[in-house]
Amino acid sequence: MLKLLFGILSGSNEREIGKLRPVVGRTNRLEPAFQDLSNEALRAKTDELRERLARGATLDDLLPEAFAAVREAAKRTLGQRHFDAQLMGGIVLHQGKIAEMKTGEGKTLVATLPLYLNALMDKGSHLVTVNDYLAKRDTQWMGPIYHLLGLQVGCLQHEVAYLYDPEAEQENPGLQHLRPCSRREAYQADITYGTNNEFGFDYLRDNMAWDLSQRVQRELTYAIVDEVDNILIDEARTPLIVSGPAQESTKLYSTLARLVPRLVRDADYTVEEKERVVVLTDAGISRLEQWLKLPNIYDPSNAAMSHYIENALKAQVLFQRDRDYVVRDGEVVIVDEFTGRLMQGRRYSEGLHQAIEAKEGLHVRQESITYATITLQNYFRLYGKLGGMTGTAATEAEEFWKIYKLDVVVIPTHKTMIRQDENDFVYLSERAKFNAVAEEIERAYKRQQPVLLGTTSIEKSERLSEQLKRRGVPHQVLNAKHHEKEAAIVAQAGSLGAITVATNMAGRGTDIVLGGKPDDRVPEEWQREHDSVVELGGLYVIGTERHEARRIDNQLRGRSGRQGDPGISRFYVSLEDDLIRRFGGDRVKKIMTWAGLDENVPIQAGLVSRAIASSQVKVEAYNFDIRKHLVEYDDVINRHRDVIYGERRKILEGADLRANILDMIESELRRLVGSLTASRDREKWNLEALEKELQAILPLPDGLRKERLAELEPEEMAEALVAHAKALYQERERQFGEEQLRMLERLVMLRGIDALWVEHLTVMQNLREGIGLHAYGQRDPLVMYKREAHQKFNELLERIQHDIVRTMYHLAPAQDGVASGASAAVRSPGPSVMAGALVAAPATSTGGRKVGRNDPCPCGSGKKYKRCHGVAA
Repeated sequence: MLKLLFGILSGSNEREIGKLRPVVGRTNRLEPAFQDLSNEALRAKTDELRERLARGATLDDLLPEAFAAVREAAKRTLGQRHFDAQLMGGIVLHQGKIAEMKTGEGKTLVATLPLYLNALMDKGSHLVTVNDYLAKRDTQWMGPIYHLLGLQVGCLQHEVAYLYDPEAEQENPGLQHLRPCSRREAYQADITYGTNNEFGFDYLRDNMAWDLSQRVQRELTYAIVDEVDNILIDEARTPLIVSGPAQESTKLYSTLARLVPRLVRDADYTVEEKERVVVLTDAGISRLEQWLKLPNIYDPSNAAMSHYIENALKAQVLFQRDRDYVVRDGEVVIVDEFTGRLMQGRRYSEGLHQAIEAKEGLHVRQESITYATITLQNYFRLYGKLGGMTGTAATEAEEFWKIYKLDVVVIPTHKTMIRQDENDFVYLSERAKFNAVAEEIERAYKRQQPVLLGTTSIEKSERLSEQLKRRGVPHQVLNAKHHEKEAAIVAQAGSLGAITVATNMAGRGTDIVLGGKPDDRVPEEWQREHDSVVELGGLYVIGTERHEARRIDNQLRGRSGRQGDPGISRFYVSLEDDLIRRFGGDRVKKIMTWAGLDENVPIQAGLVSRAIASSQVKVEAYNFDIRKHLVEYDDVINRHRDVIYGERRKILEGADLRANILDMIESELRRLVGSLTASRDREKWNLEALEKELQAILPLPDGLRKERLAELEPEEMAEALVAHAKALYQERERQFGEEQLRMLERLVMLRGIDALWVEHLTVMQNLREGIGLHAYGQRDPLVMYKREAHQKFNELLERIQHDIVRTMYHLAPAQDGVASGASAAVRSPGPSVMAGALVAAPATSTGGRKVGRNDPCPCGSGKKYKRCHGVAA
């Protein structure tokens, strides 16, 4: 069955490749004509193509000429020519699909083709990378191509931005040809390079802006995601969060950090390793209730306590130091499970980070309030067209299609792949496995064959490093802490005798050339070393553990055998490895031990290899289900976000707010009258409450007090109140002047929307955390979540309306300088990180005098500054 399925899929891919060949042929036939063009004529091609686009031509019509222009520009500036497989990759990316291209096939150069073509529309093309170093490197590297063709290139970095300018000189050699610019300028460029976090945070901050001039992004039209599997799958569950500090005490974290270690595994709690879940037993619940002096920790009034306990348990049992996180300079720094990188500044969400800080005896930082959030999945779904590049996408093709509607096309390699992928060596124990790995590396070093050793954690890379030191084997250890420095080391990992120990993805995005990187070396000397490494069999890649996803294993293998080079790869695994242990490894180990097998002798049984492959497929399916499930939940808040951000955009773009606010006023007054005079029996009308509610909104004349209202029918009451409200509003216009009131309308609406949207995000998070309990009542939690979320959103809209209406009648004429202060920028200088996501805290400026936190807010809402515009300060 699997063979049949594979045959169908591979046949489908061949058909896709067959459709690309004629387009490649048309591009190739244009090459001689473009070679004859002067630089000025080549640059003029850009204007010509744009004019044809304006006259009705499509991008597909222009593709062969656009690609031919980019190819010629690359030859003249970089000395590199796009070969046919790269042209195919460019076409696939332009079509809004994922191009799987093996390591060393030149994905960075491929991206220049569709980026240029789509930039002709003057709407901006984005290239999304996994880190700042790659964004900067690729801007500098590919910048000359775009510059020759007359296009401007922007580069986003953490808290700064640049434009490529060949005449810009910098003291820092790492910033050569980069001219500092504003973020808006970087986005106004034809092509913009940056990380997923930079693009995502700018989107969130744009939707917190109080003036159009503060927004930096243009319409999200076209993007190419480099290392698309890493960003759209591995990082997909990570939300981007703009937040600020909450007011809750942190003492309880420390208290529970002292109590939880006293609980006994299997007696007081159980651990489901496969699902990474810790569950308290009845005995554990009783002990905690006794220690905390609480009658019932799961009583609704103790909902917060149960959340604290859950986090303390997770921190103590599931999260291990030097595997999931490290402690650096008194702070907990997360280790990316897929890349092994230290994720500086990033924090686990919902109190988990604080629980780990307490566990480690560190200062516990306050939790945060979320002001804006979006998952990477939903951010990238905002683009009109999205393409992606990676060396490993085929195993996740189903997920790419179901979540992002992205097809995967496997691009044939420029040269035949000749790498040898050897069978796994399986050992009984981890100790025996590591000894065998160290011995194998020592043998390779003695014959001078370069080795890349891939580990799954910092702890294991350091452990293997110690073993190599004891054996006198010189080596480099990379833990993905310094991207630029490590990229330089990885580039030399193919040199004679080079031994490089690296966590999974250190140096990803950098080619490993046999013989080392040829830059600044005598060509003959480099060629001799290159040939020597080829004779030794090429780069030897050793994996020390199978990953949950086959894709990550394939990425490690893919570091060897680039562009037809020889290479070899082998995985060393043990029955104590996490993946195997979770799927029956302990049982197999007992059988092997009972059979008297020597732990130092590797097993190459097909049964074990098949079990490993089966385990990986199960975990991949499980993780896919989790991500798909999360998308279904996130789609709910995503629809809310679309409505709220859409309304904000209309306000900023100058919609007629006066009519809108008058409609809100009428709606609010009619709602109040209807709700408090619903009964046919006048005796049951609550006119006292009605008068009180009305006075909270606007001043009432004697003629509309409860005694007078009692004489009217509900419709008459509503008409009289609406007429009074409109007359009062006209009086406000005379008091403030039309221009100032229009500005205040905008500020009041933005403030009302923003403040209540923040509360809504908290409400939705709490709803999501507790919705699983519906499963115990045989109800679908997702259905219940959608139903309750719809109700909460309607309540949000009602509260926004009520808040805006009430505020408009409580405004006082502003003092000099204060009105301008109310419209000051609400924009963060850049993201800091938190909550399993990056977090940026918005800063508020008041333009004139400094406003104290307990002073009345300058916007005239009647609230204290700290409860109004100061909430983000």
